[in-house]
Amino acid sequence: MERIKLRDMVIEELVNIAPDVEPDDVPDDEDLRDALDLDSMDFMRLVAAVNLRTGITIPEADYRQVLELGQMLDYLLTRMR
Repeated sequence: MERIKLRDMVIEELVNIAPDVEPDDVPDDEDLRDALDLDSMDFMRLVAAVNLRTGITIPEADYRQVLELGQMLDYLLTRMR
């Protein structure tokens, strides 16, 4: 999957979880929880949704590696290869 398509998919799931999020306002390099005012349950739902869409499991031990959108995309793309 191309990075831009993966980015669009993650943002789509973010908007499903937090409908007030504007897709153009999702930063690549900030902690999504802080930038978008997501709580821990929202973040866990995002991880679960990404898992369903990609088939890639993100273990809790790796959550620190996917807190930013850019980090999450790097993490997923590495595991898709």
